[in-house]
Amino acid sequence: MIEALAGFPDNVIAVACHGQVTGEDYKNVLVPAVEAALKHHDKVRVYYEIAPDFTAVNPRAVWEDIKVGVGHLTRWERIAVVSDIGWIRDGMQAFRFLIPGEAKVFSMAEAKAAKDWIVGV
Repeated sequence: MIEALAGFPDNVIAVACHGQVTGEDYKNVLVPAVEAALKHHDKVRVYYEIAPDFTAVNPRAVWEDIKVGVGHLTRWERIAVVSDIGWIRDGMQAFRFLIPGEAKVFSMAEAKAAKDWIVGV
């Protein structure tokens, strides 16, 4: 499940992933948030928290993620990924060069620093 997070400026798309993330989660939560932010901003930022209760992402969700990312390739300014899950942290580090804009990985203990960085100038 993808949960929209409140308390961020409107140029920041902030979500938390819990349990199993599906393609429907992308279509119902993330894609509308991205489209709304892009209506008002040339570039947007993403705060993406993968909660400790995250279990899996299904193939359709991966496909939706790729479509959203590539569909707006030049419009990502910063991406903060917050997680203690090893394979996610390692994957972000390994493939950071493919991610448009600035991207940083933070531990759950660094969530406040991630929030400060994603909204910072």
